[in-house]
Amino acid sequence: MTEIVSKNASVVPTGKSGFSLLKMIGADRTLTLLLTAAQVLTGVSANSLIVTVNAIGLIKWRKIATLDLLLSCLAISRIFLQLYIVFFLMIIFSGKEFIIPATIVIILFTNELGLWFATWLSVFYCTKIASIPHWLFLWLKMRISRLVPWLIVGSLFHSAITSAIYSQYAWAISRGILFNFLLKNATQINEKETYVMPIFFIASLTLPFLIFLTAVVLLIFFLVKHSLRMRMMAGAGSPGQSAHRSAVLSILSFLVLHFSHYMVAISFCTQKYQIGSLSFLLCMLVAVVYPSIHSIILIFVNPKLKQNAKALLLGLCKGCQ
Repeated sequence: MTEIVSKNASVVPTGKSGFSLLKMIGADRTLTLLLTAAQVLTGVSANSLIVTVNAIGLIKWRKIATLDLLLSCLAISRIFLQLYIVFFLMIIFSGKEFIIPATIVIILFTNELGLWFATWLSVFYCTKIASIPHWLFLWLKMRISRLVPWLIVGSLFHSAITSAIYSQYAWAISRGILFNFLLKNATQINEKETYVMPIFFIASLTLPFLIFLTAVVLLIFFLVKHSLRMRMMAGAGSPGQSAHRSAVLSILSFLVLHFSHYMVAISFCTQKYQIGSLSFLLCMLVAVVYPSIHSIILIFVNPKLKQNAKALLLGLCKGCQ
């Protein structure tokens, strides 16, 4: 690699070969890839199961329910996100920096798209389950099924626009990643470029997160209130009470996972981590945990999806015997 010169920084040598870098970070590279690969394998399997079950239903019935359409879009975006995260790790470990800019843009696109789909899924659940005596909520409750396809198209359009803006800073960000991840004691390059993009990135992710947070909080308050009402009427050991507790715990897990992923995405955008550090390993693990664990929970809390997934797995096991 040649020397990279910044307008406001000194010349930083980048003459170490990819082989010497791999020798220097070999153990951490192996640990990171193993942890990431395990989560990616789990996530891709779970999301592929969701897509397969819904695709079979579409072929069989020649139509797809609104919830199934939303789940399928979310699962597809997560499959691409996780595969590109692995591809990205392979690139930065190999030192082939010329591929990084395009990969960064694709990861940002699929990540933002997945967050929007998860947000609309939470809004869909909230409007279908909760009952809030407000005209705006009632209006949304009546029209959410018809709005979902338009929300999906709007999410694609919004993510494409933001990705086009990201592409203007992709090379600067890729240089920052190489410097901060691969080279120790490196001088930060082009401070203007490295601060403009994170601010825009944080702003673009904050809107879906706030919508997600609002929907989840409303749904939790409704379920807790409804659970207390049912407890007074039927007693603490009723089946309805157990179902409501499970629903609240599932939604809380969604909130924790979504918030963790949101914070890690913002944290990575600041480019402050050295590869091989404990912070890098933990953040990389959290980045791939959310699209994996969240999808598994979605399978278990959806009776139709759970039943069809179980039947599909049993059929595959019988076919392998």
